[in-house]
Amino acid sequence: MAKKNRSEGVYRVIDVIGSSKSSWEDAAKQAVETAGRSLRDLRIAEVTKMDMKVEDGRVVAYRTRVQLSFKYEG
Repeated sequence: MAKKNRSEGVYRVIDVIGSSKSSWEDAAKQAVETAGRSLRDLRIAEVTKMDMKVEDGRVVAYRTRVQLSFKYEG
């Protein structure tokens, strides 16, 4: 019997945005880890946008938009 190719399947891609007071990297990590608590089988995370929240001329937060893909079960 032939083995099923594990790379075959159907994937969903969503955008999530993480925020951090310290860095864009930490914001991305927060986004992935938070999404991972409710989504199973995350496969790829791609940073698509980074920005900062500015108040009174000072950076107060870093924000990172991440595209996440996960495999549909079945």
